[in-house]
Amino acid sequence: MNLVWNARRAGILVATCAFVVAAGCATPALPRPDEGELLAAGFKVLVAVNRMQEDWVRSLPPGQIRPMQRNDKKYFVYPDAPKKQIYVGGPQQYEAYQQLLPEKQRGAQEAVSAARQAANRASYNKQDDAMRKATARDLSDPWLGVGWADLGW
Repeated sequence: MNLVWNARRAGILVATCAFVVAAGCATPALPRPDEGELLAAGFKVLVAVNRMQEDWVRSLPPGQIRPMQRNDKKYFVYPDAPKKQIYVGGPQQYEAYQQLLPEKQRGAQEAVSAARQAANRASYNKQDDAMRKATARDLSDPWLGVGWADLGW
């Protein structure tokens, strides 16, 4: 029994790793933002002054602008961990930065966004099919296989 269970867990682990690798290879890499372009677009530089801020800067995904929301305001943050600083801008600065990007880079960003939306849609459809099958099964057998003997009669 343990051997079968361990083989099943190993199979699931291998399948999960293969999926993660395939998902990582399927999305095109975004070009790293240029700090000069960020400054030209109006982003501000905030330098980490204590250990907690430095740890937070290092925890951000490197090489990409990340949207954040704080106190009902939307911000866009780009970390520069080696210099212990972040570039922060609002929606207007981010839009100005988008206008500075060449068409090729904007196309890559749109392709990544489309790939993410397609992956989300596929996941939703998979869940929807599973629910449809479960509902059909439940409707065909409302007692879900439970008989009077199972109820103690």
